[in-house]
Amino acid sequence: MIQRIQTLWLLAASITLLGLFVFPYVSFIDLVGLGKQIFVTGTYSSLNNEMSRESSSIFQAILAGIVAALPLVTVFLFRNRKKQILFVGIAIALIVLLGVWMFFSASSVLDTISQRIQAGNIGVGFFLLPVAIIFLAMAIGGIRQDEKLIKSADRLR
Repeated sequence: MIQRIQTLWLLAASITLLGLFVFPYVSFIDLVGLGKQIFVTGTYSSLNNEMSRESSSIFQAILAGIVAALPLVTVFLFRNRKKQILFVGIAIALIVLLGVWMFFSASSVLDTISQRIQAGNIGVGFFLLPVAIIFLAMAIGGIRQDEKLIKSADRLR
């Protein structure tokens, strides 16, 4: 289980997705001049180097937790490679949905202060999603290589 390359890719995807709880996906300055950051757990403002929560988004945090745990669960399905590929596909679809939800929630927060999402506003959290999708695609490649290896071993028997 551990010696297979797709296990490493799945673990890397899971760790990358857990970074959503650490890194903000949008940072901006509001009309008053306070620095604000949007995480999957909510919106935080920074005043005198102290973070205070302004609003929380529990459902977005729950979805981010499920999306981060799904590749970890997929590691333990190593005996059923078709189910592994299915779970990785579901994880990729959920990551895309989470990214869309993050975009629209950030847009709605920024619309309240008449701003738009710009290149200067985007935080590290938005870039973690495509990196995780790349890791999951690499895991699918590893799963398919295992499938080929087992089919060739079956032909030799």
